[in-house]
Amino acid sequence: MELTTIWFCLIAVLWIGYFVLEGFDFGVGMLLPVLARDDRERRVMINTIGPVWDGNEVWLLTAGGATFAAFPEWYATLFSGFYVPLFLILIALIVRGVAFEYRHQRPSATWAGWWDRAVIFGSYVPAFLWGVAFANIVRGVPIDADFEFTGTVLTLLNPFGLLGGLVTLSLFVTHGALFIALKTDGEIRGRARALALRVGVVAAVLAVVFLVWTQVLTGNVATAVIFVVAALALVGGLGAAYVGREGFAFAGTFFAIGLAVAGLFVGLFPDVMPSSTDVANSLTTTNASATPYTLKLMTIAAAVFTPLVVGYQAWTYWIFRKRISIHHIPAAH
Repeated sequence: MELTTIWFCLIAVLWIGYFVLEGFDFGVGMLLPVLARDDRERRVMINTIGPVWDGNEVWLLTAGGATFAAFPEWYATLFSGFYVPLFLILIALIVRGVAFEYRHQRPSATWAGWWDRAVIFGSYVPAFLWGVAFANIVRGVPIDADFEFTGTVLTLLNPFGLLGGLVTLSLFVTHGALFIALKTDGEIRGRARALALRVGVVAAVLAVVFLVWTQVLTGNVATAVIFVVAALALVGGLGAAYVGREGFAFAGTFFAIGLAVAGLFVGLFPDVMPSSTDVANSLTTTNASATPYTLKLMTIAAAVFTPLVVGYQAWTYWIFRKRISIHHIPAAH
């Protein structure tokens, strides 16, 4: 296998890891005003992701860095053409991270309330815009012979892109609700599971429409199989939630999101950014890649450090695996 193909696969794995892990982070943030009845329940929800949210964002940083190093032309065209949505995502992630750190710094309900709004904003914006961005990458965008994006922000707000945003938004809400049900106890656990079922049905309908549309646009036999398995995983997860098996339910949305993202990359290959202007202008794993020597050095570094990072993150999840409830949260003074 060529190094360009290996790095395309590795970048796909990084994005899969980011969506399945940061996805439930976003879901928890979006559900703060929906599931929590008081400040202690909001603190319970935030504490479910407190030990892991920043580690989950490492997948995004690594995916961006790997794209820059392995496929510089892809990185240049993507980050210049998608500048506005990516800038909004960056601002939202910064605001969200600051909110997690500053929320508990003062014993004031008003103070906490404003930072809660920041968490909500910082969760909704990327949850929607990541779907818009990836849908447009798969669909293709106007790129000229110099590999420059020639569209505008409005170009990205097409029906397929907007549907992609709604799909990631609804899937992340479902994923987050199931994570809360898995990680909490008491009344909030039941409310989270019930909400996951209601939102999950909407997410399933939107996801099926989006995946069928994607299959028509760029699909092949492999993507069809992957999308079908992803749909089955989502349905199975909702079924497990219905009978109260939260672990299996969370695994269902985990694999559904991961397989859906994998299917998008399988349908995209060997392109990394198709051109809707002229297929000859499309960026591929060949014409967008770095030099073979660069890819070789990156492969060696990835082989050494990737297992260490994954092992450390797995250890973190294991250490913080127990459920929490309002009984573990001291009352505010």
